[in-house]
Amino acid sequence: MKKIIRFLCLLIIVLASVGVAGCQRQENSWQTIKSRGTLVIGVDDSFVPMDFRQKNGKLVGFDVDLAKAVCKEIGLKPDFQTIDWSMKETELRNGTIDVIWNGYTKTKARAKKVAFSKPYLENDQILVTRKNKGIYNYRQMKGKILGVQTGSSGADDLDNYPKVLKKRVKSTVLYDTYNNAFIDLKAGRIDGLLIDGVYANYYLAHSKYQKEFKKEKLPYPSEKFSVGINKKDKTLKNKINQALNHLEKTGKLKKIREKWFN
Repeated sequence: MKKIIRFLCLLIIVLASVGVAGCQRQENSWQTIKSRGTLVIGVDDSFVPMDFRQKNGKLVGFDVDLAKAVCKEIGLKPDFQTIDWSMKETELRNGTIDVIWNGYTKTKARAKKVAFSKPYLENDQILVTRKNKGIYNYRQMKGKILGVQTGSSGADDLDNYPKVLKKRVKSTVLYDTYNNAFIDLKAGRIDGLLIDGVYANYYLAHSKYQKEFKKEKLPYPSEKFSVGINKKDKTLKNKINQALNHLEKTGKLKKIREKWFN
């Protein structure tokens, strides 16, 4: 019995030490990041024009350029890591990544789990349909099949404002990427796609099939893109905000916007 009690006491001490060390690592994460010299950035590398791969595999996009500019301001090198977008908050909480930076919309639900930087870009949710389907507005989606990306802000809007689309459509199909959703939309396997405006506008502008599609802004609230940061990483959040402010003041942020959105 004494041996068991000693073992349990030792186990409690070890667990407590690990817990304290974990808390200290979280609270002092800026020092860890600074010592490492890199900022680990979680991205969905298929989200044009924010983060996507060119044919040669190189990662490019608006958020890629902005993250590089911010990292330069705060003396770090960006380390872009492709993640499962539906698991992004879990990756951040577990410390696998330092930030979520990929057209990440600030919402009330996400703000319960994640701290946000100041917004740097606005976005709207839109409905994309094929013109030959005869669907000219979202009200005509009644009894139709809707595509939406898993873990997206569009999926949140679908649930939060059910009268717009959720209660109209026959069913919804979840996709890991918008690219896969567009493939099904072209093939007629879904009738409409709920999607970020920045993605749809860029994708269709660079597609030879753009004249076959119709876009409609939906009556959801406008969104703002921000950097997702662990709530305990207050120093990192402050430094990112200071860098964004400086890039805005010097006109560098404007140049990045013009490069990707004309």
